Amino acid sequence: MRVMVVGKGGREHAIVWALSKSPKISQLLCAPGNVGMRGLAELVPIQEHQFDELAVFATERKIDLVVIGPDDPLAAGIVDHLESAGLRVYGPRKNAAIIEGSKVFTKDLLHKYNIPTAAYGSFDNYEEALAYVRKQGAPIVIKADGLAAGKGVIVAQTLQEAEAALAEIMVSKAFGASGNSVVVEEFLQGQEMSLLAFVDGVTVRPMVPSQDHKPVFDDDKGPNTGGMGTYSPLPHIPQSVVDEAIATIVKPTAEAMVAEGRPFRGVLYAGLMLTAQGPKTIEFNARFGDPETQVILPRLETDLLDIFLATLDGTLGELDIRWSEEAAVCVILASAGYPASSTKGVAIEGLDAIGDRALVFHSGTAEKDGKLVTNGGRVLGVVGRGRDIAEARERAYAAAADIHFEGKHNRTDIARKALV
Repeated sequence: MRVMVVGKGGREHAIVWALSKSPKISQLLCAPGNVGMRGLAELVPIQEHQFDELAVFATERKIDLVVIGPDDPLAAGIVDHLESAGLRVYGPRKNAAIIEGSKVFTKDLLHKYNIPTAAYGSFDNYEEALAYVRKQGAPIVIKADGLAAGKGVIVAQTLQEAEAALAEIMVSKAFGASGNSVVVEEFLQGQEMSLLAFVDGVTVRPMVPSQDHKPVFDDDKGPNTGGMGTYSPLPHIPQSVVDEAIATIVKPTAEAMVAEGRPFRGVLYAGLMLTAQGPKTIEFNARFGDPETQVILPRLETDLLDIFLATLDGTLGELDIRWSEEAAVCVILASAGYPASSTKGVAIEGLDAIGDRALVFHSGTAEKDGKLVTNGGRVLGVVGRGRDIAEARERAYAAAADIHFEGKHNRTDIARKALV
């Protein structure tokens, strides 16, 4: 089969890496891909938002399956567009991708179907939102309604921070049109968990759970990012809690989307908070997480292509999906200034020394004058694997220490919670 992945980040690199192991794929491509994928896939110089160009290219090259990685193209309807050109596409259509594209939609959906989530209010008027925030007090969570590259959520510990966040989103338009509306949520306490599932509408096949680290600094300090590291499995979280989240949140949400005439087909990602009252929904995403994918797919033993095809065929429930007992830890190496800004064009050294000691997925890299350089905020994801979290963590950090670029910074406490 000829398969093309759309996207260029660490998530897509991990997807390409997993698909490259399938004996059923005769040709693997990625548009536009990144330099780290060379040797795994043919890189196609077409950007994710160039729907027409992607459709023409995939048709001319007789691509059998197109796999969509990022959130923005999904929310904009890339699946609908490519399907209308006669292509087979893995990912939710636009009317289902709204579960990530609009936080207001998702909160209203969860409320309608009594799916556990934080108490909230949604507003498209700044003054009304401000009045609500002042009435509720702090700590409180302010969320831009639309997509914001994982940065449109502010956890305000004081009323002053909450008011500033509201002004930043709704008045200063820090996230553009994504901040035309906001969700103001109750602050939930507990451990976070990422629970992704393959979904073909009705059938839900959960993946192994993982835990992300959103704040930029150790001990969950500083502003939220797109994710500074992940690990899987979660030995400190009982399977009974995971099962409860699947039964009370993930499956009911898939069923709710069907009931709303928006059947979800693809990867449904539940961001959860494990509270004293049980698991509650923080958010839903309509695709693989980044950097969750970097620790989940290395644990997948079943051919990823088989899962994609079973999803499209409606036979997902019949497939035997197997996972390794191995642990995986991902440490994100970020460029100077991230998440407020990023430094590009800085030489990266030390990758050659890694060998097979760790997996390295490229998130923000480029090639300049024959050398690898930084090209974004999150630069590389270094993944260590081992018999348990401790061994995987040691290998990830040892490899990360061998990679050098000016301004490099990373959290030093990824997966530490699992060792307590």
